[in-house]
Amino acid sequence: MIKHTLALALMALSLSAQAQATLGTNLIINGDAESGVAGWTGFDGYSMFQSVNYGSNWVLPTQPGPANRGSKMFTGLTAQAAGFQTIELGALAGQSLHYDLSGYLGGWAEQGDNALLYVSFLDTVGNEIGSASIGPVTPADRNNQSGLFLRTASGELPLGTTSLQFSLSMERVGGGDNDGYADSLSFVVSSVPEGSTLAYALAGLSLLGGLAARRRR
Repeated sequence: MIKHTLALALMALSLSAQAQATLGTNLIINGDAESGVAGWTGFDGYSMFQSVNYGSNWVLPTQPGPANRGSKMFTGLTAQAAGFQTIELGALAGQSLHYDLSGYLGGWAEQGDNALLYVSFLDTVGNEIGSASIGPVTPADRNNQSGLFLRTASGELPLGTTSLQFSLSMERVGGGDNDGYADSLSFVVSSVPEGSTLAYALAGLSLLGGLAARRRR
């Protein structure tokens, strides 16, 4: 697995925004590989991943994967492949936002090749103030079956987040091809109802207080 520090080391390259964020829409451009690798930029020193057709060389349309998978998916090139894209939150920056991250990740049979989607939450000067990720999906997770499997993560964006960086990486562990697979990548933000953040915090404090009381008893 390519370490997420790859994204941090090259973060300065990604500060130019590709689009403005909108509530309730997928902020990852071309997360389904249907437009090739459009929207993604390569990291220096790493191969760019590729967009391929579902089929016998990769994942069959009948094997595990998105129900509405389209015709294409992402897979790696050479031993390590990676690409990134960024988006500015624009008018959404400073608001309390909830995020839902999801994607189908996988690999080939019993080989350990894998894919990782990592999201950096950046402040106004490009410092990472938080992160989220999905993957990798191991052979054991897949029961040694070729295919792509849904992974999700959710939470709240750290206050001070002004832009997002999405980094998709694949690593070859065995065999001749880089069989880290990805498709249907999505990152959606929604407004957090006023007062809910405080309610969550108070609930957490209440729980901690109850645990402390039990320990004292």
